Amino acid sequence: MVQYSEKVMQHFMTPHNVGEIKDADGRGEIGNPVCGDMMTFYIKVKDNVIEDVKFKTFGCGAAIAVSSMVSDLAIGKTLEEALKITNKDVAKELGGLPKNKMHCSNLGAEALHEAIKDYQNKIKEKQ
Repeated sequence: MVQYSEKVMQHFMTPHNVGEIKDADGRGEIGNPVCGDMMTFYIKVKDNVIEDVKFKTFGCGAAIAVSSMVSDLAIGKTLEEALKITNKDVAKELGGLPKNKMHCSNLGAEALHEAIKDYQNKIKEKQ
């Protein structure tokens, strides 16, 4: 049986920032075909700072907890700071993840990074 930290269980049972931002400034989607986890992150940006993050995750409890934690970590950060959020940061904040669930923490940070890249590409296109 997989053992999760209390923090993982809290974020799984009552995840933060679940949902979708209809007029999102950036959207990032990442999936792992091996385990079936899918994450979509939506961000709102103002003055280079992430004002809001929402996510939709289809996957295991760890994937949901990771998405919730990534969203918490990203809100209020500059784009540059948010791009520095790593899978290790996420796992550490959650009090650790079992080895066979570490791939979930990769997905969360990657989906956030994809949303930021999407936003940055849209800005470039407008210039």
